[in-house]
Amino acid sequence: MSGERTITVKLHVYRQPGPKAAGRIETHAVGGVPPDMSFLEMLDQLNERLAAEGKDVIAFESDCREGICGSCSLMINGLPHGGQGGTTTCQLFMRSFQDGDEIWVEPWRARAFPVIKDLVCDRSAFDRIQQAGGYIGVNTGNAPEANAMPIGKDVADAALDAAQCIGCGACVAACKNASAMLFVAAKVGHLSLLPQGQVEREARARNMVAAMDKEGFGGCSNQSECEAVCPKDISVAYISRLNREWMRSAVKGTV
Repeated sequence: MSGERTITVKLHVYRQPGPKAAGRIETHAVGGVPPDMSFLEMLDQLNERLAAEGKDVIAFESDCREGICGSCSLMINGLPHGGQGGTTTCQLFMRSFQDGDEIWVEPWRARAFPVIKDLVCDRSAFDRIQQAGGYIGVNTGNAPEANAMPIGKDVADAALDAAQCIGCGACVAACKNASAMLFVAAKVGHLSLLPQGQVEREARARNMVAAMDKEGFGGCSNQSECEAVCPKDISVAYISRLNREWMRSAVKGTV
C-alpha cells in the first residue's frame, strides 16, 4: 500500500557453510520492511535479494509458520524465538523492532544440537528421546466411545498443557547447561497423566531420561530459564513430576 510505514534493520547473521566449517557473522541491511511482516518473511526477503545477486542464501528452518511445528528455532538478540512470551520465531512480527535496530540472529547453541548449516541445527536428539518412550505401545483397537474412559477435568487440562510442547528446543537453548529436562518432562508428564499411558509408565520415565543423558544434554539448572522462553508456556512444575516419575521407577525396583 502506498505510503505504508516501513523500517530498515541491520541483521548480524551467523553463517556456517557446513557442520565442520568455521562460523562467522555476516551483516546485511534490510530495508522496506512493513511492521506486519513476520521475522521469517523478512529473512525470505533478504534471501530473495541474495539469490538475485548470485550469493548463497541464508539457511534456516520453517514449516507451518503458525507456531505449531517448532522448526523455526532461532536465537534473536540472544534470546530463543526473540524472547516474547508465548511466541515462536514464525509468529514474531517486525513491529516488535524499531527503525534502525541491529538484530543478531544465531542458531541454538548446544552440543546435542550441532549446526548443519547457518541457522539450521540437527535436533534429531529430541526424536531419539521420544522414540525411547514417548509413545503408547498398547493395542487400543477401534476408537472408544468418548465417555467410555472418564478423565477428570483437572487431569485432562494438565495433560493437555504438557502435550502443547512442540519440541522446538528453546528450553535447551536458554539453559546454561543445555538441559532438555522441560522437553522430557512435558512428554513424560503428558502420557503419565492419562489412563492410556499407564502400561509403560515406569519404563517410559526411565528410558527417556537415559536417552536424554546419552544424547549429551546437561542437568537441570533449577533457574527456570526454560519456562521463561517456552513458546507454549509449559511450567517447570512438570520437571518435578518427571523427577517423581523417575523415583517411582526406583521404588518399584525397575531402575
